[in-house]
Amino acid sequence: MKEIIKTYTNGEVTIVWKPAVCIHSRICWDKINGLPQVFDPAVKPWIKPLAASTTEMIAQVKKCPSAALSYFMNDGEIENLGSSDCVVEVSPAGPLLVHGNIVVKDKEGKEQMKNKVTAFCRCGASANKPYCDGTHYKIGFKD
Repeated sequence: MKEIIKTYTNGEVTIVWKPAVCIHSRICWDKINGLPQVFDPAVKPWIKPLAASTTEMIAQVKKCPSAALSYFMNDGEIENLGSSDCVVEVSPAGPLLVHGNIVVKDKEGKEQMKNKVTAFCRCGASANKPYCDGTHYKIGFKD
């Protein structure tokens, strides 16, 4: 199956969204800590890159726990991916978040490089194991 990747730009920065990776954490459109004027899943297109400053959008995209949202600067500036150190965080009633650069090896031995944040399923109901697909919300998963 072909991976779907959507891009949204304000001319200075391009926001990249990978729907298959999204765990629907709601962090991006949260009314208190998010940017609901930019990220609104109730309308199409759901990302409005002209509704906030480039700096605000980059800061919000960096909060995405699954790395379904990422960005690149249109002038060719490359984002700093950080060090190879990892931090593992248990998300309350949600996935296991691994922050940092890691290699995930599947049962056939195929390796895939992941960076930033990788969300692993803790509820056991994901259709995209070992990764979280947001099913924990639907089934009411609790720690």
